[in-house]
Amino acid sequence: MLAKTLQKNSALVRLFAKLMKFALWLQSIPNKITPPPFRLIQIGSAFWQSRVLYVATRLNIASLLGDGRLTADAIAARVLAQPDAIYRLLRMLAAMGVFEEVSPRIFRNNALSAYLRDDNPKNVRAMILMHNSIEMSKPWYEQLEQGIRSGIIPFQISHGQELYSYMDNHAEFDSLFSLAMDSVEALTGDSFATGFDWGYFNRIIDVGGSKGSKSLALLKRYPQLTALVFDRDQVIQAAATYWIGKESPALLSRLTFQAGDLLESIPPAKDDKDIYFLSAVLHGLDDENCIKVLRNLVTASADTGARIALMELVVPELKADISSAACDMQMFMGTRGKERTLSEWKSLFDQSGLMLGEQVSLQSIGKILVLSQKV
Repeated sequence: MLAKTLQKNSALVRLFAKLMKFALWLQSIPNKITPPPFRLIQIGSAFWQSRVLYVATRLNIASLLGDGRLTADAIAARVLAQPDAIYRLLRMLAAMGVFEEVSPRIFRNNALSAYLRDDNPKNVRAMILMHNSIEMSKPWYEQLEQGIRSGIIPFQISHGQELYSYMDNHAEFDSLFSLAMDSVEALTGDSFATGFDWGYFNRIIDVGGSKGSKSLALLKRYPQLTALVFDRDQVIQAAATYWIGKESPALLSRLTFQAGDLLESIPPAKDDKDIYFLSAVLHGLDDENCIKVLRNLVTASADTGARIALMELVVPELKADISSAACDMQMFMGTRGKERTLSEWKSLFDQSGLMLGEQVSLQSIGKILVLSQKV
């Protein structure tokens, strides 16, 4: 029998939820104390901040600084840029709280810019570069209004293809996108591993698992586990050799890869000690394709008792927070998918022959929805 609950670290999860509520309250303060016209101008020019951050990330200034400090002139010489322009760029970033100006025209890393360093295993460089790339920013700047009016995906209007098809035909952007997805753990932490009791299971089938970084995090914590990572062929081709030399052979012996199309079929489960894990996969799909994937999971797990764990955002039914609302608009910009409320998720499950057994809360903005087949 499955344990009554798969929730772990309940006290820490509750504390995180309270801290998030407090953080959201703090975020509302500027709207209350700033004159409305000025606040609207702040919001309207917020892209200035994202662009200076992007350029500093492209120039890799955080890695250049390392643990030291440099003048703007020295930085400019090393990145082949104009000194006064570098100074003004870093001055704005320091004013935003990224980098620190320790004395006139001399800068060093701080707690924020440290996450732009190549040598930080939790760096978010790829995420910054991906979201601000021409591929991802052009639809926002040029086609969002047309997309809102027509309902056509802005990315498709800009590039003539939907996001996933575009990645299939543009290897460099596909690689950047994969790196960005791998860095999601820097945003969500390891709560998917610590807040959910994986100890009941023997095998994870990591659907859409990219290179398998989440699977490896689980294998390190649960020695009884093995993992099968299932993703697109070109992703799996790179993933199969990616970890060699980076992780121990003993650990990698418990990790296998299989290529395929989750809209066609999904690897079959063996028994109730298998669990399917889909992390932020379904939010990129429209309802029709979500149901197709969920039904494929039903077929793959038929008569085995295998569970399904979906790690996704669950948007509040009323007064959504800025994180989930912004992620939903990003889905609108690039895909046919969306971030969903609990009632929307339950509707998809019901149409697919699945039922929601448990919502496992995490120390992150997502939840793990545990599904099983209807009896």
